[in-house]
Amino acid sequence: MDIHKLNKAFENRVRLGIMSALIAGDAMDFNRLKELLAVTDGNLASHLKALEKEAFIQVNKTFIGRKPNTKYAATADGKKAFKAHIDALEALIKGQK
Repeated sequence: MDIHKLNKAFENRVRLGIMSALIAGDAMDFNRLKELLAVTDGNLASHLKALEKEAFIQVNKTFIGRKPNTKYAATADGKKAFKAHIDALEALIKGQK
């Protein structure tokens, strides 16, 4: 079994959850992700920043009236890397190389 195909960026449950949510749907705002994953602001922000640094997610900051709104979406590279990670997990579970 080749566990080296697993992507370290997705080893954390919060990052796994973020990517799963963004790939399953369209862009999501910070508060929706926070509610969905049941994490603190700081915890979510640090994991989003790590995924953004890897260019796996893109950030779109806008204002709704005077209130800031930040939305996140998976990038093409992020979708590709996440799929490869999930494929590697499935192969690991099935005992394949």
